Amino acid sequence: MSNDFDDVSPGGSRMHLHRRDTVHSPAQGQPHTAQIRAYIERHLGPVAGAFDDALPDTVRLLVHVVPPTADRPWLQLVTSGMSDLPMNLPPGVDVPHFAELMLTLPAHWPLDAQSLQDERFYWPVRLLQTLARLPHLYDTWLAPGHTVPHGNPAEPYAADVRFDGAMVVYPASVPPAFGELLDDDGRTIAFRAVLPLYPEEMALKLQEGADELLERLQAKGIDDRIDTGRFNVARPRLGLS
Repeated sequence: MSNDFDDVSPGGSRMHLHRRDTVHSPAQGQPHTAQIRAYIERHLGPVAGAFDDALPDTVRLLVHVVPPTADRPWLQLVTSGMSDLPMNLPPGVDVPHFAELMLTLPAHWPLDAQSLQDERFYWPVRLLQTLARLPHLYDTWLAPGHTVPHGNPAEPYAADVRFDGAMVVYPASVPPAFGELLDDDGRTIAFRAVLPLYPEEMALKLQEGADELLERLQAKGIDDRIDTGRFNVARPRLGLS
């Protein structure tokens, strides 16, 4: 996908449809899995294992599982492999070309093999896998403030959740030092969080912009830690119950 934007939302967000023009087969890029895993363990805690989504194109993507710790009583999933290739940034955009994604789940979220046969539990892993591949499949980029709907038209990630899209945000559930890794090749790899959104919040972002949505989330104390029953910050202003 080129970086020509298809449209601009009423809130000023530039929107584009994802058209797959570029295919890498077999996986391309220079893996830094070991270095990223060591970085995760240094800042977040021991990695208990990883989901390997070894598809035949783009990059070899792993989703590392960091169990709860005394300091951070939640479960965290962090990718490695997205940064094997640079993202295609538009001219003048000053963000790292290389990125990895993470999300934070309740400590009790089941990730055993049997539970993950059920989309009610697997959808966060699938969401990370999908978003981490998106820049390379569609020759585009992801950065804080970007939102991606789950399909067109958008539909919930699973039967028991109302989230049907996600926003890339700066992670608040990790130590500040975890934000960026300067790897052995001198590349800066940015670690960004994924926050699932309700349909009304996705609409709010398009209507009024990412800053408005982020202000409402912060006002309610909502950060990147996922709560499937959390408050919907778009409902009051949209007049919904």
